[in-house]
Amino acid sequence: MDDVEVVVAHNERATLRVGDVFLKIDADRRRTDVEVEAMAMAPIPTPEVLWRKPPVLALAALPGTALGRLGEPSTASPAAWAAAGAAVRKLHDAPLPPWPGRGVAELASALDVECARLVTNGFLPTDLVTRNRRVAEDALRPWTPVFTHGDLQVAHVFVDGDEVTGVVDWSEASRGDALYDLAVLTLGYEEHLGDVVAGYGTDVDLDVIRAWWSLRSLMAVRWLVEHGFDPSAPGCEVDVLRSRM
Repeated sequence: MDDVEVVVAHNERATLRVGDVFLKIDADRRRTDVEVEAMAMAPIPTPEVLWRKPPVLALAALPGTALGRLGEPSTASPAAWAAAGAAVRKLHDAPLPPWPGRGVAELASALDVECARLVTNGFLPTDLVTRNRRVAEDALRPWTPVFTHGDLQVAHVFVDGDEVTGVVDWSEASRGDALYDLAVLTLGYEEHLGDVVAGYGTDVDLDVIRAWWSLRSLMAVRWLVEHGFDPSAPGCEVDVLRSRM
């Protein structure tokens, strides 16, 4: 009998692996609805849906390994990173999903609230938050919406050699800013930004990507701490914020 591996677990959702099957348990059915519909729409490889019985979604494991793990060096080749960029471009060129994402005003308001909490509750030093809030301002500009994954961290992109075999965890998919996906993919891996952009195949504003690094990290720190993760581990969100100083 296969062992049960806890991939991730907190009070919002959990993912278990049993052999070649992933069981995703989510109390919010809307997130699972988005995930299933987004995978059906996406023009890039995604896990096969084996069955669904709310609150559980069963998915087949993808071949290959994750592009990386935040805080750890990536062993993937530059060609694999470029292939990830090409896959993201294919997604962004696809028809928009029917549901919207967060707009600039909503993001700016949420960011201001989060920055205040980080300082008031002592999660981060004031100067670190203030500097990165200024950097993040460059991301808060009008954009043309595209089909975005919404949480395209390196652990969600699987590769085999130089080929992308699939992308997982689509519950945050929506209409959004293309550069946000590219920023999340390269967060903590600035050395691979050039490879991703080369694969993406079009000019992008690197300052906006860096602004998204600051925004994403500021928005994540408190949640990570409160859910038992360590954003201050080497190479993770706090180091990303410090690199902007």
